[in-house]
Amino acid sequence: MSSSITLESSGSLSASGSSRPSTGLIIAAFAAVYLIWGSTYLGMRLAIDSIPPLLMAGTRFIIAGGALYLVMRMRGATRPDLGHWKSATLSGGLLLVGGNGGVVWAQHTVPSGVTALVVASVPLWIMLVEWLRPGGRRPTRLVVLGLVIGMIGVAVIVMGRGPLGQRVIDPVAATVLVAGNISWAVGSIYTRYARKPESALLGVGIQMLCGGVLQFLLGLCLGEYHQLNLSNITATSAWAFVYLTLIGSLVGYTAYIWLLQVSTPSRVSTHAYVNPFVAVLLGWWFLNEPIPHSVLIAGALILSSVILITRSSSK
Repeated sequence: MSSSITLESSGSLSASGSSRPSTGLIIAAFAAVYLIWGSTYLGMRLAIDSIPPLLMAGTRFIIAGGALYLVMRMRGATRPDLGHWKSATLSGGLLLVGGNGGVVWAQHTVPSGVTALVVASVPLWIMLVEWLRPGGRRPTRLVVLGLVIGMIGVAVIVMGRGPLGQRVIDPVAATVLVAGNISWAVGSIYTRYARKPESALLGVGIQMLCGGVLQFLLGLCLGEYHQLNLSNITATSAWAFVYLTLIGSLVGYTAYIWLLQVSTPSRVSTHAYVNPFVAVLLGWWFLNEPIPHSVLIAGALILSSVILITRSSSK
């Protein structure tokens, strides 16, 4: 059962068959996704300095998703049924385990700014998934051109080398990042059409909860428990974890999933215009991360292709 999302007078999100959210609310949600997500790359890099990546990410989403679920249930949201939980598990696995999990794991070796530039190619993958899915829309020649340009940019980053001949990205980390992008793209498309609870925020809560549990379990399977030492967690990592949980998850991720219900995936994916610049600036400012010229050129290609594709898709 599909329905649009609207803002009730109480300020909570619920299902409705006709009215749409206010323009101001949509703009605020886009601003949150643009700016907050750009800062989360720095947050993840600082958090995993002393906390294993998947255990950190899983705990972050379990706390945020559990809190959101409890709040919405206390406010009267209908209990989700088994079908809702199944959809949330699949979408949470694609978005959080594959997408977010790949990013946070790769940041052990990849600078946060470079990671953000690779993730900027997500709209390219979303367009491909939208095209290839059953009943998908065939891209125009201009969109195909944008896809080719963007993929060249991704290839330049993945295969690029620094001034001393060293690889910009470790091949394994590069593979994980690209696979994570594809997983996020599939999850974004699936989330738009999946069966969801009447309360949009309750749906976001169970998605974060399911995805967080899967991330945590994957971290345990990969042996991250043996790397965890609570006494070694630094204050910087702890505060970064708090920021990621309260701001990155509860505000940024909630805004993203909600926008997928009230806008189109191609428009929502325009966060890729802004996120890399925020991430590169913060990484340079706080961590003195160098950005090789090849990465800057590749980033320009990716962002140009994203702009070309989203503008062509909106016509």
